[in-house]
Amino acid sequence: MNCEKALDVGRDAAQLWEPTLTDDGLVTIPSAFAVAETARRLEAALQTHDVTLFARIDHAAGAAAAGLPLRPTLLLIFGNARAGTPLMQADQRIGIDLPLKALIWQDADDKVWLTYTEPAWIAARHQLGQDADKAVAALGKALAVLARSAASA
Repeated sequence: MNCEKALDVGRDAAQLWEPTLTDDGLVTIPSAFAVAETARRLEAALQTHDVTLFARIDHAAGAAAAGLPLRPTLLLIFGNARAGTPLMQADQRIGIDLPLKALIWQDADDKVWLTYTEPAWIAARHQLGQDADKAVAALGKALAVLARSAASA
């Protein structure tokens, strides 16, 4: 992803924390912390909100093991059955996009970003319709709060 999509150079500091939604459903926000600290903060927020952390994948470590360079890149996979099951009841195929994921990564300019897929985009992809709107909106709000608590100073 081009970082200019996520951060317009001319915006003031208050606007820096506004997420940017791309046409592929990705939301990217800047982090005030290093990758490891952003991940630690997200893990703490997940625990506080009774969200299960299913996996933590260190892509940079995997690349290093293969002898390849990669800037710090962590993927956290997490979810909550109470939030995700209603969506899967509407269409089980949404399970391909659940549980949710957050990618925490460092760009070539050493800026750290947190990226996730907006639940409304996932719902639209699976054509869930209006019956799922309330659950999707709640999930989107919760995910935004988790992301902001991990990335904001």
